Amino acid sequence: MSKQYSTQRDIEKNKSIPKQKEKPNCNILSKHFKKIYPIGIHRSCSSPLSLSSLSLSLSQNSIDSSFTADSSTPLDQKILSALRLIAPPERREVPATKIIRQPSASPIEEGGIRRCNWITSNSEKVYVQFHDECWGVPVYDDNQLFELLALSGMLMDFNWTEILKRRELLRESFAGFDPNNVSKMGEKEILEIASNKELTLAESRVRCIVDNAKCVTKIVREFGSFSSFMWDYVSYKPMINRFRYPRNVPLRSPKAEAMSKDLLKHGFRLVGPVIVYSFMQACGMTIDHLVDCFRYRECVNLAERPWRHV
Repeated sequence: MSKQYSTQRDIEKNKSIPKQKEKPNCNILSKHFKKIYPIGIHRSCSSPLSLSSLSLSLSQNSIDSSFTADSSTPLDQKILSALRLIAPPERREVPATKIIRQPSASPIEEGGIRRCNWITSNSEKVYVQFHDECWGVPVYDDNQLFELLALSGMLMDFNWTEILKRRELLRESFAGFDPNNVSKMGEKEILEIASNKELTLAESRVRCIVDNAKCVTKIVREFGSFSSFMWDYVSYKPMINRFRYPRNVPLRSPKAEAMSKDLLKHGFRLVGPVIVYSFMQACGMTIDHLVDCFRYRECVNLAERPWRHV
């Protein structure tokens, strides 16, 4: 009876003893390592990995110093091999080179003069002079207006700089842009101008200028002057704009479109809205100098004077 009692007591004692906590799964670390490094880690907890022995620095020097030849276990050797594979190459110090910046194009010239932004340090002298003396100045002379209309039509083939370089030669070829003389040019004179290699002006363009001169003479007979006919589109007063940036300056305007349609009805050629607006800018019918350009206020003062002021 006593023996049976002691056996039962031992059983109850064993039940009352709390079970020892299961050892943590040592494969947790290996599980994460498998996600990062392409190596196999054995399921063994006999030699746990310490943080001091597994430095995860990405520099080659720190890897070599953390894992020395003393690491003899296969696990450490595999980790060392994997870390060396993913470590970036050793950085080499490159001597700093001096960056030479090219001078940016600026509208500010010598003497602190500020011009429109499309006039830069690389602009040709003839173009800068045209901007400073002619562009935006109101023009009321018939011959000058006809000249600027003809030059604006050449923008189909050239830019302003190329046109202005040929300006004197064009004046000689087209008799000073006198509409009466140009309208009387015959076939021989047209072909002679078209064959001039210095002008490089197509024959069709020469014929357009001659035809436009004939239209000007008709308008003079009907309206008294070409100047009065053209300035009537803007009510004999230049349009003053206040543009601050080049992107604000339009290529055409409602006034230019209306003028273009009317000129086409009168037989003019090469007078699309864009060409007509360029003509209006050049002859001062519209003031498109930027507000911070030194010519803006000067052209505005001229525009605010009475009609036909010279």
